[in-house]
Amino acid sequence: MAEYAKGLDDVWDDWSEAVNMTRSELQKWLDTEESTSVGDTGGEGESTGHKSGRRIVDILDKKKGELTESDVEWMRKVVGYVHRHRAQGPAHDVEHSKWRYSLMNWGNDPLKD
Repeated sequence: MAEYAKGLDDVWDDWSEAVNMTRSELQKWLDTEESTSVGDTGGEGESTGHKSGRRIVDILDKKKGELTESDVEWMRKVVGYVHRHRAQGPAHDVEHSKWRYSLMNWGNDPLKD
């Protein structure tokens, strides 16, 4: 249990910074056509990013003390994704870019900075 708690403490601040959309903002976003128009589906219909967004909504529904080890692992994955993809932004029309839409599926709106 101590290792899990340390892992949560290690990722908490990075998670809070990377996921800059509220639960309600993200849920509303996931219901848009733009949200479902981006990402790799791997042939399964729903994109990886869209699935991630639903998982993030679930995590945002929980209090810090309710998070599981699996949640903490997912939080790390989200932080890594957001950091990698924020570094690859387009030069023009960020607002309507697939890059932004993809990041928003992962809980990060680059225009909220």
